[in-house]
Amino acid sequence: MLELQGVSKKYGDRLAVDDLALAVEPGQMFGFVGTNGAGKTTTMRIIMGVLAPDAGSVSWQGRPADADVRRNFGYMPEERGLYPKMRIKEQLAYLAVLRGTPKASAETAVDELLAEFGLAERGNDRVEQLSLGNQQRVQLAAALVHDPEFLILDEPFSGLDPVGVDALAHILAQRVQRGVGVLFSSHQLDLVERLCDAVGIIQAGRIVASGPVNELRSRNRSRRFRIVGSGTSWADGLPGVQVVERNGTALVVELAESQSDQVLLDAARAAGPVHEFRPLALTLTELFREAVSEPVELPQTRETQEVSA
Repeated sequence: MLELQGVSKKYGDRLAVDDLALAVEPGQMFGFVGTNGAGKTTTMRIIMGVLAPDAGSVSWQGRPADADVRRNFGYMPEERGLYPKMRIKEQLAYLAVLRGTPKASAETAVDELLAEFGLAERGNDRVEQLSLGNQQRVQLAAALVHDPEFLILDEPFSGLDPVGVDALAHILAQRVQRGVGVLFSSHQLDLVERLCDAVGIIQAGRIVASGPVNELRSRNRSRRFRIVGSGTSWADGLPGVQVVERNGTALVVELAESQSDQVLLDAARAAGPVHEFRPLALTLTELFREAVSEPVELPQTRETQEVSA
């Protein structure tokens, strides 16, 4: 398990990561989401040892994540780090050898990865000759070429078309099935909801919601209800009830906080038989908006204390 405990990082007087705790299991796809500047990239760089935390610890399988441990991690930064004029096969083999893979094994792994990514015919091309989408595929191949135990991917789906997204998602799902843990950030919340077993939402350097996606959705019920019964016109004009969707005899409504769901159910029954009445769980996008809309109190710096005084 990858585990972060009490991790904090400041840039000058700005607290980028604040007492952050996070755990990702082997064989788990974990979505790491937050607004721009929330602390996602800083956290990933700390995991990889690119940055040192001011406080806290990072461990893998109960062992401190030192340089030897991190050799078994695959990392895809948001800022692409490929050599544009270097040929693809040569570059990937070089990166694998840097990670400790014997040269012959590295060359075999590169051939297999390029075939898996649909780039077998492009191995002798320079990176700069590829489209941006194919460069993205090569960047992910660079994170996979040494057969890592854990993947840290910063916005891996950025710039990919839907076909490319599906192909990359399939490759990651195969790794997860083999027991590889994956931590990736993305602003595409529908994609995170579809792919991930668990999610962590970060705001102002703190985790404000974390856990299995289904559990988070079931714990956080919306005020929306789906009712299937006799028609849909009965809901028009009901106080505190807004009709969101009509589909035949099915109706989705949003209930004001001041209105009781029992009043809604009574009104539906008065119109005829009710075959379905259930609250709808929040989508991940709705959970995200709710989580990041809640204010987070940040520790005051000396400057803000002086201003407030």
